[in-house]
Amino acid sequence: MALFRRLSPFILIVFALSFNIANGQQTPLKPISYRVFTPFIFNPAIAGSKDFSTIDLLISNYDKSNSQIISGNLRLSKSGKKYFSALSAPEFTNIGVGGYLFNDLSDLSQNIGIGGTIAYHLHLDKNALSFLSVGISPKAVYNKYSGNPDLGEPAKNTFFPNFDAGLYFYTSNFFAGISATNLLGNPEESDSLGVYTIPVSRQFFLQVGYKFVLSRSHNLLLEPSIIVNTDDTFSGEIIDMFKPALKFYAGNFCLGTYFNDLDKISFFFRYNYSRLYIGTYFELPYNSPFYKQPVLAEFAAGINLSAIRSGFTRGNHW
Repeated sequence: MALFRRLSPFILIVFALSFNIANGQQTPLKPISYRVFTPFIFNPAIAGSKDFSTIDLLISNYDKSNSQIISGNLRLSKSGKKYFSALSAPEFTNIGVGGYLFNDLSDLSQNIGIGGTIAYHLHLDKNALSFLSVGISPKAVYNKYSGNPDLGEPAKNTFFPNFDAGLYFYTSNFFAGISATNLLGNPEESDSLGVYTIPVSRQFFLQVGYKFVLSRSHNLLLEPSIIVNTDDTFSGEIIDMFKPALKFYAGNFCLGTYFNDLDKISFFFRYNYSRLYIGTYFELPYNSPFYKQPVLAEFAAGINLSAIRSGFTRGNHW
């Protein structure tokens, strides 16, 4: 409880900022499923919170827009104690690292970015079952605007640095985090007379979730969670900032939903093999036939490169 009292001021700040949500954009904005499959991209403190490492590829296709993210994160390891002739088992340090490249294409604008992440994980108990981590992600973004001849807008290219920061508390069942992305904001002057504005703004996130064990013998888990997302321009509907999610785990299979857009039906699945996984994410409009509106479809794939590898003896080690 003492930990939650220390965290409560940060949580209250996020909620205070969240009473209005804006029309600004995240960087990256798509693929949307990175909030499900690789959440360290919006909260760098999550990097290295698992005792395995992955390289992930996410691909999104929606109408005329295409976006991709390739990323990876891991907890740095070191050689453990060696007994007689036995091979030493790896031990993990307190440092998590990660990185990502993204290409986010939307209408006439394109963001191409690169980011690097480092996080420090602090043990909160002797059994190493609860942790508090802090992380930061410096990044650089190159924005390309092809112009709009109908409005007399010329093409424009802009390169700008930015960074994200976060705090994350997690146990074997519970997790909660707060983070802020694009802390340097939009690189353009506020009094710019240009019609086109680079689609990036400061974003604030609060994430909370819990894993309920339904059956240990069959590896059945239920994980409800919610992401609260807002920015610093304070406009829009309050309900739009709440993005609940639900995951159901059955061994190596995960099925769930993430309500990024309350006007659409969303679902995803992921299946883990011994050293790789595949997954998909879809958003379908529920108030009109699917053939009248474009369908958001995203594909995810990854490789397990952990120091403690999946295999015959650790088939469910994800």
